[in-house]
Amino acid sequence: MADDQIEPDTKDWTWVLDAPCPECGFQAEAVSGDEIPALVEGYAERWEHVLTRADVVARPAPQMWSPLEYACHVRDVFTVFARRARLMLAEDGPDFENWDQDEAAIAGRYGEQDPAVVARELRAASQDAVAAFTGVADAEWDRPGYRSNGSQFTVLSLGRYFVHDVVHHLHDVRG
Repeated sequence: MADDQIEPDTKDWTWVLDAPCPECGFQAEAVSGDEIPALVEGYAERWEHVLTRADVVARPAPQMWSPLEYACHVRDVFTVFARRARLMLAEDGPDFENWDQDEAAIAGRYGEQDPAVVARELRAASQDAVAAFTGVADAEWDRPGYRSNGSQFTVLSLGRYFVHDVVHHLHDVRG
């Protein structure tokens, strides 16, 4: 592995749905479905602020993403989870296409993107995610969907898992 190559994250983070995350402190089980849109909006604002920092392109360590790279990832997380929520609401028990976040970072050249452009794209993607989770009827929060490894989510658990990802990476960049 090259000095500047990031080691792929192969952990199954679904455990955060059942226990507080010891790294970022997020408690997924405490989040109601109706809270998800407002949480996403608030965290998106914090991400936009991160993108204005002087150190946004600097990696704190050679094998750790820069704040810019994390922001690009979060922008894409907004898009992926909005699409998955809509799919779950439209279809019965859909399977999610596999999304390799590490491959997306390499293919998207995250570290070379313009922070101002990423901020605009992140805002648009976050608004789309807010729209996807807004107005979900009580009975719809339990609709299932399946990740490529067989993990089952409901619309609610998907939303909680999604918000954890956004929060956790803010913790990573001290945002």
